[in-house]
Amino acid sequence: MQFLADGGGLFYALQNSTLPGKIVLGALFLASVLSWTVMITKFRMLRRSSVRRMDFLDAFRADRQPLSLFQSGARFSGAPVFTVYQAGCRELSFQILGSAEVDETFAARLETAPKISPAQMRMVQTAMERCVGETALKLESQMVLLSTAVSGAPFLGLLGTVWGVMDTFSDVATAGKANLAAMAPGVSAALITTVTGLLVAIPAMFGYNWLVTTLRGMIVELDNFGAELSSAIEHNYVDYGERRRHL
Repeated sequence: MQFLADGGGLFYALQNSTLPGKIVLGALFLASVLSWTVMITKFRMLRRSSVRRMDFLDAFRADRQPLSLFQSGARFSGAPVFTVYQAGCRELSFQILGSAEVDETFAARLETAPKISPAQMRMVQTAMERCVGETALKLESQMVLLSTAVSGAPFLGLLGTVWGVMDTFSDVATAGKANLAAMAPGVSAALITTVTGLLVAIPAMFGYNWLVTTLRGMIVELDNFGAELSSAIEHNYVDYGERRRHL
């Protein structure tokens, strides 16, 4: 405690830090703020999307008609699978009715409309696959900030340390004498940038690894739901009669 009260430890190093060291510390502080902002934002987004995903899947699987939720105007904001569902239903409605707009005549027009062909079904699948790709890009957005903090912060801290040690030895050479008391302030101030770099990189590393694993699982779930929705659409709205006759 007396050591800290006398200005030792981190406070002592900060007090003796040079201008290049303070610049490095400022850059590391900014990297820390950005990485924690990304992690907290992603954690909250994933938590909300997990809850909304279960709500949507329960509602979707409770009805055998894949267009029911789309027709009723249900909304499950924050659930990536719902985004894929909307994309597939919009394209399906366009292929069946010539319009993706849902109005009071939607149900009546859908009942009297003919089924779509396998070629039209491929267009629906393409729309869903495109939506899965776009959603995956949105989910992975800003992850480059975390990966940069993980890989760059230790090197930036090391740069500050090497620079500080170089300045310390330069000052000793200029003074013409070397002793521990003269070198300690400079070395202490130089080492604080490495410590700070590690303090930035370590939490970012754990957060990045967890987020990458979770996001990859979510993208796989999007692909699986796309396949599930395609099967439901084919069962209800695709006419394979012509192909069967050729067989």
